[in-house]
Amino acid sequence: MSDENDFTFELPNSSPVEPTRLELDDKLKFRCHLGVSCWNRCCSRADVTLAPYDIIRMKKSLDMDSTEFLKAHTVPFELDMHGVPGLKLRTDDDGACLFMKEEGCSVYEDRPTACRYYPSGLLSMKSISESTDERHFLLIKEEHCKGHDEDHIQTIGEYRKEQGVEEYDDLNHEWYQIILKKKSTGPSIGKPSDMSLQMFFMASYDVDRFRRFVMSDAFIKMYDLTDEEYAELENDDVALMKFGFKLMKQVFFGELTIKEREGAWEERVKERKDILEFRKQAEIAAHQKKQDEARKAALDDGD
Repeated sequence: MSDENDFTFELPNSSPVEPTRLELDDKLKFRCHLGVSCWNRCCSRADVTLAPYDIIRMKKSLDMDSTEFLKAHTVPFELDMHGVPGLKLRTDDDGACLFMKEEGCSVYEDRPTACRYYPSGLLSMKSISESTDERHFLLIKEEHCKGHDEDHIQTIGEYRKEQGVEEYDDLNHEWYQIILKKKSTGPSIGKPSDMSLQMFFMASYDVDRFRRFVMSDAFIKMYDLTDEEYAELENDDVALMKFGFKLMKQVFFGELTIKEREGAWEERVKERKDILEFRKQAEIAAHQKKQDEARKAALDDGD
């Protein structure tokens, strides 16, 4: 039985065609342009999985808060059997991408990773026995796509550079590794808690909400970061995204990636106990008040 796990960002639409595995130096005969007869066909049945940097680029392009963007333009799904959350681009009722226009993609300069790769894709693979992942690439030739008939030949490496996908892969790489590690450890990690899944969603996708969490008094009391580091997290989405990856490793795998302030955990536990005790006493007082009011009402009725 193989101990390899994989994570794939390959195509902007689902396809029943079996993919071909390629390497960087393998040749790709393909070109997409406005004059090709299948123009927009791949976007009319869109199934685009999003990675963290995709969302940062698109929400900036649309001048939206990440929470707004997620609500308007994404739908959730589960990345694995334990409910780790993923996101796909929202489509219309016929399955067409909402950003598809007659002249092409309305967010083309900031389009997602999967769209940049098409008709190729990224395949990351990790063995349980290895600490790093391997990167390979995919190619699918679908019957509707006429870009393969164009007289334009380049390597997969050249195509990735032409499509600007290298930056996306590099910035998302640590996130891919987290998902692969989660898959390769499997039952040994088990189902994450609801709080862990919420943290994963916020740190992966909802960067503006994550920023409010990181800049909160409770977080600052817990983690030992410099003023310069906090300033960067407050102003730089990419720096915040990378910080989120480190926090996810700490939450999912217990890696001490972010230094905690000395005694902060103990103080947090004490504060939590104090809060629970306060709530308990408040509930007792409220219950006692109800009892007293009930007895008074009974006495008044007796009169």
